Amino acid sequence: MKVAVGGDHAGYLYKKDILKYLQDKGYEVMDFGTDSLESTDYPDYAHPLAESVDKEYLDKGVLICGSGNGVCMTANKHPNVRAALCWNAQIAFLARLHNDANVICIPARFVALELAKEMIDVFLDTKFEAGRHQRRVEKICKI
Repeated sequence: MKVAVGGDHAGYLYKKDILKYLQDKGYEVMDFGTDSLESTDYPDYAHPLAESVDKEYLDKGVLICGSGNGVCMTANKHPNVRAALCWNAQIAFLARLHNDANVICIPARFVALELAKEMIDVFLDTKFEAGRHQRRVEKICKI
Protein backbone atom coordinates (compact mmCIF):
# COMPACT_ATOMS: atom_id res chain seq x y z
CA MET A 1 0.00 0.00 0.00
CA LYS A 2 1.21 3.49 -0.87
CA VAL A 3 0.62 6.05 1.90
CA ALA A 4 0.98 9.83 1.72
CA VAL A 5 1.99 11.64 4.93
CA GLY A 6 2.05 15.38 5.48
CA GLY A 7 1.14 18.29 7.68
CA ASP A 8 2.09 21.69 8.93
CA HIS A 9 4.54 22.81 11.62
CA ALA A 10 2.25 21.61 14.44
CA GLY A 11 2.32 18.11 12.98
CA TYR A 12 5.99 18.05 11.98
CA LEU A 13 7.38 16.03 14.89
CA TYR A 14 4.60 13.45 14.64
CA LYS A 15 5.06 13.28 10.87
CA LYS A 16 8.77 12.46 11.19
CA ASP A 17 8.05 9.61 13.59
CA ILE A 18 5.02 8.32 11.64
CA LEU A 19 6.98 8.21 8.37
CA LYS A 20 9.58 5.93 9.94
CA TYR A 21 6.91 3.89 11.71
CA LEU A 22 5.06 3.22 8.46
CA GLN A 23 8.24 2.49 6.51
CA ASP A 24 9.31 0.00 9.19
CA LYS A 25 5.93 -1.72 8.77
CA GLY A 26 6.60 -2.14 5.04
CA TYR A 27 4.43 0.62 3.59
CA GLU A 28 5.61 2.64 0.61
CA VAL A 29 5.50 6.17 2.02
CA MET A 30 5.64 9.57 0.36
CA ASP A 31 6.47 12.65 2.45
CA PHE A 32 4.50 15.78 1.52
CA GLY A 33 6.16 18.02 4.13
CA THR A 34 6.58 20.26 6.01
CA ASP A 35 10.20 19.78 6.93
CA SER A 36 10.56 21.99 10.00
CA LEU A 37 8.87 23.48 13.04
CA GLU A 38 8.80 26.88 11.34
CA SER A 39 5.28 28.27 11.02
CA THR A 40 3.72 27.36 7.69
CA ASP A 41 0.34 27.16 5.97
CA TYR A 42 -1.32 23.74 6.13
CA PRO A 43 -3.08 24.03 2.71
CA ASP A 44 0.36 24.09 1.05
CA TYR A 45 0.81 20.47 2.18
CA ALA A 46 -2.76 19.21 2.42
CA HIS A 47 -3.71 20.09 -1.18
CA PRO A 48 -0.84 18.18 -2.87
CA LEU A 49 -1.36 15.18 -0.59
CA ALA A 50 -5.11 15.16 -1.22
CA GLU A 51 -4.51 15.50 -4.96
CA SER A 52 -2.33 12.38 -4.88
CA VAL A 53 -5.14 10.41 -3.21
CA ASP A 54 -7.84 12.02 -5.37
CA LYS A 55 -6.04 10.93 -8.55
CA GLU A 56 -5.24 7.51 -7.00
CA TYR A 57 -1.48 7.94 -7.31
CA LEU A 58 -1.38 6.93 -3.63
CA ASP A 59 -3.82 4.70 -1.76
CA LYS A 60 -4.31 6.47 1.55
CA GLY A 61 -3.24 9.66 3.28
CA VAL A 62 -2.28 10.80 6.76
CA LEU A 63 -2.51 14.52 7.49
CA ILE A 64 -1.42 16.08 10.77
CA CYS A 65 -1.89 19.59 12.10
CA GLY A 66 -2.61 21.16 15.48
CA SER A 67 -6.37 20.57 15.57
CA GLY A 68 -6.70 18.34 12.52
CA ASN A 69 -9.48 20.59 11.26
CA GLY A 70 -7.56 22.71 8.78
CA VAL A 71 -5.99 19.81 6.94
CA CYS A 72 -9.30 17.95 6.95
CA MET A 73 -11.24 20.87 5.48
CA THR A 74 -8.57 21.36 2.83
CA ALA A 75 -8.37 17.69 1.84
CA ASN A 76 -12.14 17.41 1.51
CA LYS A 77 -12.11 20.02 -1.26
CA HIS A 78 -10.87 17.26 -3.58
CA PRO A 79 -13.71 15.27 -5.19
CA ASN A 80 -12.52 11.73 -4.50
CA VAL A 81 -11.13 12.41 -1.05
CA ARG A 82 -13.03 11.45 2.07
CA ALA A 83 -10.92 12.88 4.88
CA ALA A 84 -11.89 12.05 8.45
CA LEU A 85 -10.86 13.91 11.59
CA CYS A 86 -10.04 11.20 14.13
CA TRP A 87 -9.25 11.48 17.82
CA ASN A 88 -9.51 7.82 18.88
CA ALA A 89 -9.19 4.37 17.34
CA GLN A 90 -12.95 3.73 17.25
CA ILE A 91 -13.54 6.85 15.14
CA ALA A 92 -10.72 5.78 12.80
CA PHE A 93 -12.29 2.31 12.53
CA LEU A 94 -15.75 3.66 11.70
CA ALA A 95 -14.37 6.24 9.26
CA ARG A 96 -13.01 3.36 7.19
CA LEU A 97 -15.73 0.76 7.83
CA HIS A 98 -18.76 2.97 7.18
CA ASN A 99 -17.44 6.01 5.28
CA ASP A 100 -14.63 4.54 3.18
CA ALA A 101 -12.41 7.41 4.34
CA ASN A 102 -9.13 7.52 2.45
CA VAL A 103 -7.35 10.25 4.45
CA ILE A 104 -7.04 10.29 8.23
CA CYS A 105 -6.56 13.71 9.85
CA ILE A 106 -4.88 13.78 13.23
CA PRO A 107 -4.96 16.62 15.80
CA ALA A 108 -1.36 16.53 17.08
CA ARG A 109 -2.04 18.97 19.90
CA PHE A 110 -4.82 16.77 21.30
CA VAL A 111 -3.67 13.15 20.92
CA ALA A 112 -0.49 11.41 22.04
CA LEU A 113 1.87 10.08 19.39
CA GLU A 114 1.24 6.47 20.40
CA LEU A 115 -2.52 6.99 20.00
CA ALA A 116 -1.89 8.59 16.60
CA LYS A 117 0.02 5.46 15.53
CA GLU A 118 -2.75 3.22 16.85
CA MET A 119 -5.36 5.21 14.90
CA ILE A 120 -3.26 4.99 11.73
CA ASP A 121 -2.88 1.22 12.15
CA VAL A 122 -6.62 0.79 12.58
CA PHE A 123 -7.32 3.12 9.66
CA LEU A 124 -4.97 1.31 7.28
CA ASP A 125 -6.04 -2.18 8.39
CA THR A 126 -9.81 -1.65 8.24
CA LYS A 127 -11.66 -2.54 5.06
CA PHE A 128 -14.74 -0.64 3.86
CA GLU A 129 -17.88 -2.62 4.70
CA ALA A 130 -19.78 -1.43 1.59
CA GLY A 131 -23.32 -2.86 1.57
CA ARG A 132 -25.77 -0.24 2.82
CA HIS A 133 -22.87 2.17 3.31
CA GLN A 134 -21.95 2.17 -0.38
CA ARG A 135 -24.93 4.26 -1.47
CA ARG A 136 -24.23 6.75 1.31
CA VAL A 137 -20.62 7.15 0.25
CA GLU A 138 -21.75 7.65 -3.34
CA LYS A 139 -23.96 10.53 -2.17
CA ILE A 140 -21.13 12.38 -0.43
CA CYS A 141 -19.98 14.27 -3.51
CA LYS A 142 -23.45 14.81 -4.97
CA ILE A 143 -24.78 18.31 -4.56
